[in-house]
Amino acid sequence: MPLDPTKHADWEIAEAAEANMKTVYQLAEELGLEKEELLPHGHYVAKVDYKKILERLKDRPDGKYIDVTAITPTPLGEGKSTSTMGLTQGLGKRGKNVIATIRQPSGGPTMNVKGSAAGGGLAQCIPLTPFSLGLTGDINAVMNAHNLAMVALTSRLQHEFNSSDAFLERSGLKRLNIDPRNVEMKWIIDFCAQALRNIVIGLGSKKDGFMMNSGFAIAVSSEVMAILAVAKDLKDMRERMGRIVVAYDKKGNPITTENLDVAGAMTAWMVEAINPNLLQTIEGQPVFVHAGPFANIAIGQSSIIADRVALKLADYCITESGFAADIGFEKFWNLKCRMSGLKPHCAVVVATIRALKCHGGAPLPLPGQPLDPAYSQENLEWVEKGCENLIHHIKTVKKAGINPVVCINAFHTDTENEIKLVRRLSEEAGARVALSKHWQYGGDGALEFADAVIDACNEPNDFKFLYELDTPLRKRIELIATEVYGADGVEYSAEALEKAKRMEADPKFKDMGTCMVKTHLSLTDNPMLKGVPKGWKLYVRDILTYGGAGFVVPVAGTISLMPGTAANPAFRRIDVDVETGKVKGLF
Repeated sequence: MPLDPTKHADWEIAEAAEANMKTVYQLAEELGLEKEELLPHGHYVAKVDYKKILERLKDRPDGKYIDVTAITPTPLGEGKSTSTMGLTQGLGKRGKNVIATIRQPSGGPTMNVKGSAAGGGLAQCIPLTPFSLGLTGDINAVMNAHNLAMVALTSRLQHEFNSSDAFLERSGLKRLNIDPRNVEMKWIIDFCAQALRNIVIGLGSKKDGFMMNSGFAIAVSSEVMAILAVAKDLKDMRERMGRIVVAYDKKGNPITTENLDVAGAMTAWMVEAINPNLLQTIEGQPVFVHAGPFANIAIGQSSIIADRVALKLADYCITESGFAADIGFEKFWNLKCRMSGLKPHCAVVVATIRALKCHGGAPLPLPGQPLDPAYSQENLEWVEKGCENLIHHIKTVKKAGINPVVCINAFHTDTENEIKLVRRLSEEAGARVALSKHWQYGGDGALEFADAVIDACNEPNDFKFLYELDTPLRKRIELIATEVYGADGVEYSAEALEKAKRMEADPKFKDMGTCMVKTHLSLTDNPMLKGVPKGWKLYVRDILTYGGAGFVVPVAGTISLMPGTAANPAFRRIDVDVETGKVKGLF
């Protein structure tokens, strides 16, 4: 019996598809890879040697470059990953040579509330279990590299506190005078663990470390993960690794990993991780899974290296940006494309009728509660009001000078009148529109979607950045706030304003990108405000520095880098068949 997403769980569909999936050797042959360019991790997962591929294909023209983004997230979901897989499968059905490039999911959300991030229904990335549970160890490498920096810092603090200058000199060390009250870095772990947000370390005797306040963040928020996403090659990664600011000395000067003599060893952990991972859709199109940075404080994009390799190997590269166009696409546009030198041909804005209703005034869904029946009934007023959010994001894509395609990610409860309304309003805003049923029908349900993207890619565009690097920091922040978020202006805390002025006066910050941090649940810095709020100002409370990744990070609102685990987490439903070893319950 054919699997039906309305009747079968995602993991059941994935398991059935995996029975007939291609080996990595078949994928490599179809991609035209040479034997030494494939680095197998079993029969169905591999890494690829990016350096050898890029060197061999350096003269081959790049394919078309498409970014998948979405409307402002709601509890109902918009389906970016599902749409990325569906589009890849739809282009495959049209006979196109296509590769998707997506982020690796964190174990934290996978075991908590978010799910696998592999897509869903008949539009998924497989094999599901390795994809969701550690893959080839890249996140583990990131954790080891990051935590090694914390080991270097804490041991240095202990030895400087316990030892004389003469002792340090005999060990080849110069006193750094690190301020334990001004440590920017925390430890990381790949789970959501609110109990570890704030901790005290170094309890015990003087031999047990320097006692100080510390804490944990989730692994995917690490600057090391951001570096994996933006590094051009191993040399670039090594240089960036040495610029990570770990803490500050007692005069306020930065202490870097290079100062701690640990940057080289950190990079050693990443030598294998820098190579992209090769998986596939359930219909056999190749998927590069590489890097998984937090969509806020990290960059929220798959790696530049994976995109570059995909663009040489395929006619179409479909990548995905975390969260909505105000966060994910903005970072793709002004950070990733600037750092990579790659020019996109098209951007997809994914929306569901249900999510548009949520933005339009429908009752906000509550965790653990049944969905309000109103969501399954036609309501054109809610849909039209919610389309204000969609149109806002269409305008953002158009400001980048590239062609937008709206993907109406279909559900069986959508009515013909609701779909017609979204189509009309989106077209009036200057976007192509496609109704896609990839979740239910796979590539066959995404043919209209694929055709719209092909058409958009074939049209000329005028890609341009929102700001140039010589734009002062506060002007950049204002441009992003007003042009992308729709704010009336920007306000600063006293601390943030002082930092902004200092950074504007320091030449070393001139060429660094601006990586904005705010809630993904609203265009504003208030997660409760839906739709397109008017008459508000963005409040910047702090400005951080990611020296290695190359970002200045303005922080608006309250953002936790360590999510909490919910009362009813996903791990309660995950188990293993002890006879076969198959994992069940991932979704």
